Amino acid sequence: MIDTSNAAIDKLSPFKQLTTEQEKLVEDILDFTAHHLKGNYPATYTIVGDAGTGKSVVLSQLFDRLQKATRKDPSSPFYRTTNYFLVNHPEILKVYREIAGHLPELYKKDFARPTSLINQLDKEQANIDVAIIDEAHLLLSKPDHYNNFYHDNQLVEIIKRAKVVVIVFDQYQVLRMKSLWTPERLHHITDQYPHKEYHLTKMFRMNAIPRLVNWFNTFTNDYQLTPLPKNAREHYDFRIYDDAEEMRRAIVRRNKEVGLSRILSTSGYPSTLDGGKHYIKEGRFKMPWDQYNYTVTPWAELPQTIDEVGSIYTCQGFDLNYTGIILGPPISQIPNTQRLQINLDRYTDTEAFKKRADLTDPEEITRLEKRMIMNSLNVLFKRGVYGTYIYAHDPLLRQTLCELFAAAGLQLPKEED
Repeated sequence: MIDTSNAAIDKLSPFKQLTTEQEKLVEDILDFTAHHLKGNYPATYTIVGDAGTGKSVVLSQLFDRLQKATRKDPSSPFYRTTNYFLVNHPEILKVYREIAGHLPELYKKDFARPTSLINQLDKEQANIDVAIIDEAHLLLSKPDHYNNFYHDNQLVEIIKRAKVVVIVFDQYQVLRMKSLWTPERLHHITDQYPHKEYHLTKMFRMNAIPRLVNWFNTFTNDYQLTPLPKNAREHYDFRIYDDAEEMRRAIVRRNKEVGLSRILSTSGYPSTLDGGKHYIKEGRFKMPWDQYNYTVTPWAELPQTIDEVGSIYTCQGFDLNYTGIILGPPISQIPNTQRLQINLDRYTDTEAFKKRADLTDPEEITRLEKRMIMNSLNVLFKRGVYGTYIYAHDPLLRQTLCELFAAAGLQLPKEED
């Protein structure tokens, strides 16, 4: 059954029912936090998990309980503590601030971008008690003067200014060199302090069977094409298209039926931050990239965005009911193999690969850049709650995907325009 609420605030609501595992995790973090607030040194708690494993829901409930205690419970160890919820993703920040507008214990000013808080605390010469960081894989790990960040690493600077820092982290959602993170780079920082780590593994977002989720992971993590499970469409509307326009029409139908269905694409098509429209063209298909969203409503919840192509920058961290995903020119198939090839020269997101002073090995740089391209696809693959449709720009890859679909005995349902 499809959730009747498509609002992002309902997906991240502090009132969303937690599983037993998630509830125990929230309690453990609260105990960890209460214990380490007494110390004169910082402590860190990391929640690790793939896209869709419920990390943000845990943080939302955690922060709500923390703020209830600080503002309403004199008997709590958190009473009158100063706490902030941080996220670098502007679209997700909008959702959290909207949630705060509905709950008396949460204030919109409790939610901030990391750089804004760091600069604010420096100006006030102040520290805080608890910092909770969603999407920590988006934290800057090098200076970014354009965004007024003049230090070397946002996580390091937040730890300097807080007694306890709680983060969620997914190495497969690292998308830009200025936010380069690996588990090793993360541990190099967090292991300097009292630290605890918990891994969430159960997929909550997608209704897909585990074998289909594993097929997506093998595609993005191992660069490998493998046979599709014969029950790939069990409880999930999975499709491969050889015509992008047909895929678009199917997504429009899903959007009319249940809402929150969008076309998404990897990079590899014209895109410039000049305020103009830049189009993705694939045969009969022609649609513009997502436009900058000046509203307080997340991109996917704006009705007009059914006529735009979403990117990782507008859909990361969000649930969509159905997604139609275009695998752009950077991703192709190596002839006479079942291996994928990453074409760095065809990647058009020029902001992603800015140079870093701490990276000088050309082979390592190439490996990381390829990894980030596949990470961006991993983000897209994990958006669709009830269905994922795929179209590939590369003719050979498109043909092979269609053959894998047919070999598994899967068929596209007939639909009327």
